[in-house]
Amino acid sequence: MKLKPMADNVLLKAQEAQETTASGILLATSNKEKPAIYEVVSVGPGTKDVTMTVSVGDKVVVGKFTGTDLTLDKVDYKFVKQDDILAVVTD
Repeated sequence: MKLKPMADNVLLKAQEAQETTASGILLATSNKEKPAIYEVVSVGPGTKDVTMTVSVGDKVVVGKFTGTDLTLDKVDYKFVKQDDILAVVTD
């Protein structure tokens, strides 16, 4: 099934949380928080007032309680407005 966001909405896919810390300590699954970094899966066309600046494949940071969560085919997604994206992650 495909989802196409409307207006200035963006569909994000949750990135896998790291299982270990930088020093190599394993994290228990119950202690993990929701990921803050998501991959852009699909972007709406925008509106006359909002030009879309994110693209499919971008890695973005959103707030912990931002957007609407959706699980489809056992994959976690999140719908957000473009204004809810805090940053684009670059290397």
